[in-house]
Amino acid sequence: MRTAIYARFSSALQREASIEDQVRLCQNRAHTEGWSVVQEFSDMALSGASMHRPGLQSLIDLAARGGLDVILCEALDRLSRDQADVATLYKQLNFHNVRVVTLSEGEVNELHVGLKGTMNQMFLKDLAAKTRRGLRGRVEAGKSGGGNAYGYAVVRRLGADGLPVTGEREIIPEEAEIISRVFSEFSTG
Repeated sequence: MRTAIYARFSSALQREASIEDQVRLCQNRAHTEGWSVVQEFSDMALSGASMHRPGLQSLIDLAARGGLDVILCEALDRLSRDQADVATLYKQLNFHNVRVVTLSEGEVNELHVGLKGTMNQMFLKDLAAKTRRGLRGRVEAGKSGGGNAYGYAVVRRLGADGLPVTGEREIIPEEAEIISRVFSEFSTG
């Protein structure tokens, strides 16, 4: 069985070793099954909410060219967390006679696509709500909700607990003068 391994992690806060760990576990499974791993694909710090990932797109391309029998990954949510994308991907791979096998779910079928796809979609919705709640709390505490704007510099310091403090900004006086001038000129037409 010609097998491709796919691994992904979604956040820059996660370790790159997560990819190595996923690949190692999948290689062990492929060896146990007697499958030949023809290629490994991965995407680092890219959300499973989007299909626009270079590793995944290359994997899909190889499957479409008839180069695979099996895609092996840690769990279905490594391929996608979006319910519609999971269903479309499964249908596309099925058309090319490529099976999807995960360490968590085993061989993926329509039931997995429906149930796990729904659960993964709910996870994304819950994560988005928690992220918005956290950002709102930061803004209400007078901190930046993310990113940086002209006129401000990121404050880098450690808190009393020894951990980096995030969300603090300080005004850059030279840039603040320009911003004040722009607003003043705009208000006078």
